[in-house]
Amino acid sequence: MPEKPEVITVAKSLTKRLIRKHFTSCKVYWENIIQNGSIATFEKGVCHQKIQKITTRGKWIVIQMEKSSLLIHLRMEGKFFFKEASLPKEKHEHVIFTLDDGTTFRFHDVRKFGKMSLLPNDIVFQSLPLSALGYEFNDDKLTKEYLKEHLKNRHIPIKTALLDQSIIAGIGNIYDDEILFYSHISPFRKANKVSLKECETLIQNIKEVLEKAIQKGGTTIKSFTSEEGVHGRFQNELQVHGKKGEICPICGTVISKVMIQGRGTYFCKHCQK
Repeated sequence: MPEKPEVITVAKSLTKRLIRKHFTSCKVYWENIIQNGSIATFEKGVCHQKIQKITTRGKWIVIQMEKSSLLIHLRMEGKFFFKEASLPKEKHEHVIFTLDDGTTFRFHDVRKFGKMSLLPNDIVFQSLPLSALGYEFNDDKLTKEYLKEHLKNRHIPIKTALLDQSIIAGIGNIYDDEILFYSHISPFRKANKVSLKECETLIQNIKEVLEKAIQKGGTTIKSFTSEEGVHGRFQNELQVHGKKGEICPICGTVISKVMIQGRGTYFCKHCQK
């Protein structure tokens, strides 16, 4: 699933193609993608508004138009493609927007888990789903005291707590493993047992890992690409995630993989005691 660096990479690639344009029509072919309102209201409401800005909030892409904002969550395998309008719809293209230059902007999702919402600009960040999200990784309000406060009553593994989008928005399974490795914290450690000093270390590594991943265009894992021809390069920087059976770059111990609350977790038993 795309995490914060991948979502930012997608937003940057879409900015180059969509800013100052508008949708002249929209057709939804898979109704479950739309989270709020009727399909007809969505198809009509998203059209004839100039696209002014494309940003992100957590793992959501936010396409801000003149009156409304289009929210898109890629989930497992969502992708975008720009195609000539004359080309036939493919099986897994579930929403097709026509742009004012005559091309089409298509949402492709094999798993059908992607989601879209259309909300007025004046309430978009104060309404669900965005209002339920915690601070962004680079928010000045994300302090060691904030993190400690939100972990103190959590008796779940720190691995799981860092995936909680209501605490910190945008961290997923890949970067969770990397952050804990750099912080020398076991993924099994109970969240409420993480010290204030360790919270400081976690925040430092959250910022450093995600910023580096953004610079590299995210991580290309399995079928993820941000858009046609756009692939992340951070997979070349991964230290533990996906490295089961390989050697830890710090101590030489064989990297392990376990399941923690249903999530594949990679770690070094020596460095992350």
